[in-house]
Amino acid sequence: MRSLQRIHAHAHGTRTTSAGDFAYCHTSAARLHRLYLWDVDDIVHVLQRISPSSERHGKDVLCHTRPFTPHELVIVDGLRTTSLERTAADCAMWLPYPKALILMDQALRRGADPTWLQQTARSLDGRRGICTFRKVLENADARSESAGETLTRELIHRLRIKSPQPQLEIQTRAGNHRLDFGWKEEKVALEFDAKTKYFDYKPTAEVLFQERRREKALMEEGWRFLRVEWKDLFREQEFKNRLLRVLLD
Repeated sequence: MRSLQRIHAHAHGTRTTSAGDFAYCHTSAARLHRLYLWDVDDIVHVLQRISPSSERHGKDVLCHTRPFTPHELVIVDGLRTTSLERTAADCAMWLPYPKALILMDQALRRGADPTWLQQTARSLDGRRGICTFRKVLENADARSESAGETLTRELIHRLRIKSPQPQLEIQTRAGNHRLDFGWKEEKVALEFDAKTKYFDYKPTAEVLFQERRREKALMEEGWRFLRVEWKDLFREQEFKNRLLRVLLD
């Protein structure tokens, strides 16, 4: 909320000091598009065609001059902003890999065009951050519903553990149960607890009750559950040992 307020304050302040020929981009555009950013600063990013030194935007504002077309701009909250695809591409070349992957998962889930992103990545040989952009596109998955799920998937991949199926749906006697991650052959489920959904999903007590019923039915059929939290993702060896113990048991 504070970051969005800073963007709107900047927009208000530049109405009388700028020609307005700029758009919000990078993480500022991501915030306007309501994409979740993990551990990212509040600097305001703007995109313009002319040299940053010729316009005054104020303190803590970073100007970018990479070329853009009218099709790469949209209006969000009344402000000129880079499109969802352009925002995802810019952030993927600007942020460190894990943070960029979180954002790309969300952008794809929100409907960002993967063809446009792939074509853009192929056209930017030699640009700073292009390797990260291409790696993010290779590993992004629109099925992730939270930053925690994205980081869990990335950690499993980095530890070279057999990949699970995200959002695996299993039919039980108590109804369908959707697992955050599932290894069907091994009957192992991994659930990321205490998660914040990208879309502020808050389950009711009844939803949680039915979820536990279905989980119990799965356990009766031989499924084993491993639950992880944020802190577990930063204890990599312990995470690996716990997961392999369940998978190989």
